[in-house]
Amino acid sequence: MKQVNGEKLLASLGDGVKELRGRLTPDAPMDRVTWFQAGGLAELMFQPHDVDDLVTFLKLLPADVPLTVVGVGSNLLVRDGGIPGVVIRLSAKGFGGLELVGENRIQAGAICPDKYIAAMAMDNGIGGFAFYYGIPGSIGGALRMNAGANGTETKDRVVEVHAVDRQGNKHVFTNAEMGYSYRHSSVSPDLIFTHAIFEGYPEDRAKIRAEMDAVRQHRETVQPVKEKTGGSTFKNPPDHSAWKVIDEAGGRGLMNGGAQMSSLHCNFMINIGHATGYDLEYLGETIRQRVFEHAGIKLEWEIKRLGIFMPGREVKPFQGVTTE
Repeated sequence: MKQVNGEKLLASLGDGVKELRGRLTPDAPMDRVTWFQAGGLAELMFQPHDVDDLVTFLKLLPADVPLTVVGVGSNLLVRDGGIPGVVIRLSAKGFGGLELVGENRIQAGAICPDKYIAAMAMDNGIGGFAFYYGIPGSIGGALRMNAGANGTETKDRVVEVHAVDRQGNKHVFTNAEMGYSYRHSSVSPDLIFTHAIFEGYPEDRAKIRAEMDAVRQHRETVQPVKEKTGGSTFKNPPDHSAWKVIDEAGGRGLMNGGAQMSSLHCNFMINIGHATGYDLEYLGETIRQRVFEHAGIKLEWEIKRLGIFMPGREVKPFQGVTTE
């Protein structure tokens, strides 16, 4: 069984692709995109030049072709059978902008790394963004999952979010319209975020720098930042810390193939060698089962899992636990 057939899909789009200014790549290897450095191929990857190029492509794309959007790949696990349809990967050139747009307001492109907005805020004496300095990934992912740390979440800083829908129509959402809750937004998953405006408050630069230094030191001390990892694997269950219940269930350092739950921070899954998507997801489901049997707690994945399994290498839900 062939993983994907990108050339056939590309040909089916017709001559309209000649109008595009971005890059089209059939059978694109996703292990070069994700921080885990694992997973199969994207049937067809498109990297739009800018927002207008993205709109042109979406109007060209048939409605029955599956569409997936990825950012910098920090919080992403791709299955070994690859990702059918089109994967859109936003480029830093077209979607990585960062600028001041008013008093204490910053506009950031969807692919802009979270830590960049923290650094710009510090340089301009804008408080409220130090938490982003310790979150791996880009603003698009932060907007989608309401990323947060150290008591602050994305919802606390967002003013408005700009997006494009599956049909190529542009939209602007207020903070309230995003429907934020813990590690979740309620807007349509088909929306592609392009940029957003955030607002902080005046604060002394030295104080902000101290906060960011504390965030950096904490990450380097307790998280495996130099490993091939996807960040936090599971969401914190209500009234519990994910790492603590994993540790209590014997998950610290647990291995499956080339995948391991970090001994430094056991809610971080790492690729210690040549882990496959199967190795990583099977390990994650094993952890969920252990925690459920030990404490009756059903951990929910924080890492986004995409694509299809290779035949004979499916990861099935364990007893008592369902996959999302």
